[in-house]
Parts: sequence; structure tokens; C-alpha cells
Amino acid sequence: MSTFFDDLETRSADAREAAQTTALTARLAETHAPDDWKAIAAGVKSLSDLPKLPLLRKSDLAGWQKAQPPFGGIKTSNVAHIFQSPGPIYEPGGISHDWWRMGRFLHACGIGKGDIVQNCFGYHLTPAGMIFESGARAVGATVLPAGTGQTELQARAAHDIGVTAYAGTPDYLKVILDKADAIGLPLKISRAAVGGGALFPSLRQEYADRGILCLQSYATADLGNIAYESQAVEGMIIDEGVIVEIVTPGTGIPVAVGEVGEVVVTSLNPDYPLIRFATGDLSAVMQGQSPCGRTNMRIKGWMGRADQTAKIKGMFVRPEQVADFVAKHDEISRARVIASRDGEMDAMTVQIETDATDAERYLISITDTLKLKGKIELVAKGSLPNDGLVIEDQRSYD
Repeated sequence: MSTFFDDLETRSADAREAAQTTALTARLAETHAPDDWKAIAAGVKSLSDLPKLPLLRKSDLAGWQKAQPPFGGIKTSNVAHIFQSPGPIYEPGGISHDWWRMGRFLHACGIGKGDIVQNCFGYHLTPAGMIFESGARAVGATVLPAGTGQTELQARAAHDIGVTAYAGTPDYLKVILDKADAIGLPLKISRAAVGGGALFPSLRQEYADRGILCLQSYATADLGNIAYESQAVEGMIIDEGVIVEIVTPGTGIPVAVGEVGEVVVTSLNPDYPLIRFATGDLSAVMQGQSPCGRTNMRIKGWMGRADQTAKIKGMFVRPEQVADFVAKHDEISRARVIASRDGEMDAMTVQIETDATDAERYLISITDTLKLKGKIELVAKGSLPNDGLVIEDQRSYD
């Protein structure tokens, strides 16, 4: 297998900037936007001009999509699928070669022809399953479209067909491995391409002790792959199909190299360009070049949220979802979601200020509103801290 996915990964900074500038100006010329935005965009002649443009946030997308369904009037083409993310927000998907650019990451993991990838990302409504399947096709691998759940069946399938690689959230692979151990099924998984949650060092080491190389990518439903680890495991390398800025949260002004700020991404995908899309995630640019030989900028990876949104078990939980839950119940004054760890697994606790005494009465409502199950704690009214938090992330990423 070649060391690199293509020649783009090793081009010079000048060549990369020139190509991205050409693609950016083409996307800006094509975009459907108000006249005042187009007037500003006309002044963007180089990548350094990007901060002249306003940020685009998920809340903006949601509003645009209500006014002009399904994609808010953003130029789209070659749409083969429509996906739904919490909000709801709708994203297009294409089936042309490596449409989400995930093949670059899988290649960096050492996955290619002859591999069978057990894809444990969801295929229902959300695009993660298709994102990784598209990447697997791009590197010539075969896919077991496993999705989530039915762990014993997953372990048996991995054993029976000789699965060699895993794609999914970081902690679910451990569930499959432990189940296979419990029922005496040896597995051949030697590589894991993970995303949708934090890969904690202890979990990465546990996989390494089993002979599994586990690398992570940073991707979103809207943008596809943004950055990815190589086998050097020194930061995350920016994908060749996007432009990444790190800005002061709430301002859109780029920070100095090394300073923590919000990740802002411009997608150069001609089928669905997003310009200065603010992810709400925090990271920082790393100095220097990756030892693996890839020349693009690196970031330190996911370092938390610029807002209170948290990703738990691979799903985003947003403050507005917590507010919706509270609004459904007159007897609830406030609620707080706590993200924590139970061993190597994400855990969610929902603390509810109420005079009610039966926690089970809220189980269905929480699952429907937050799209996750969790532990429920009923607390006295007025007992939650008056600190403005509705989502508290107690997980350590050290």
C-alpha cells in the first residue's frame, strides 16, 4: 500500500494555497446568497481574506431550511441522499467517489483492498454510516454495514466473515471485543477508524495491547471529514478538501498559532459548499509538520465545545433540547445534563428539579427529546447550582 492517499497530501504550502484559493473563489461565485453578502464575498481574493466573511452557524442553517427546505437555498448538486441531524437540520449526501473525503483517513489507518470493515456507525437518518462506507469504497475495502446494537450478532459476524477493521465510535469496539471474548470467538480486527466521540488514551492503549491500531478522525454531518490522525499520532492533519481557521469564539477573528479557539471550516465541495461554518468545537493549531510526511496544517484535535453542546455516545446534546424537555413538564423548574464516564463508556445523567418522586415517568420524554437514554436523578427545586449551565461535561480529555 502506498504511504499516501494521493499527491495532495505532500504538496507545498504555496501549491496548496493556490489551489484552495482558486476553489474558494469559484465556490463564492456560485453561492446563492443575499446581495450584501455577495458584495463582501467579491472582496475575497485570497485565503487571508476569509475573515471578512461572516460565520455560518447551525442555527443559521436551521432558520434558512425552515424558510427554504430542504437545504436553505444553499447551492447543491448531485444529491443522492438526504439526512437528518438533531435540530432538525438536513444534509445532502452524494455517491460520487469519496464524496465525504473519508478515504484519506481510512488509507492513513492502513485500510485498503482485502480488508473487511465492520461499519458500526448508524445508517438510519444520520449520515455517519454512509460517510464511512463511502470512504471504505474509496480505498477498495469491503463493508459489513453493521450499524449499532445487537452486540452478540456483531461479534459473531466479525468472527464468521473475518472482519479485519472496525469503523464506529471509540468505545463500541470494546463492547464487541468483550462480547467476543465472553463467548469464545477469536477476532481478526487489527485496525480501527473511530470518530463521533473522544478517544481516551487509556482506551487507545487497551486496543494497542490487543494488537489493534486505533486512529481517530474529526468529521461532521455537514462537512464530512475535517481532520484525521496518521500513524505518527501527533495531532490531526487537516483534510485537503477544506480550509480550517481557529477563531476567538463568538467573533470569527483568527487566533494566534497555538491558542485555543473555535474551529471554523470552509468546505470546497462543489456539490454542497459551506463557507466559514462554525462548528462550535474548540481546538488549536500545532506548530510544524507531521512526522508522517503529510504537509498540511495540524490541529490538536477536539478540545471541548465553545458552547455547552456535548457529544455523548456519538450524539450531540444541545441546550435547546434540554429546554424542550423542561417545557414539556409543568412540574419541572430546571434540568441539567451531566456527561461523565463509566469505565471506558460515555454516561449521561439528567438531574431534574421537581417535586415529583417517580423518576421513571420522565424516561420516555428524555429519550424522545435528547435521543439518548441516561440515569435520572430527581433533586429538590432550587438545588441545582445557579451558574447558567444546563449541560456539564465532567469527562477528562487528558
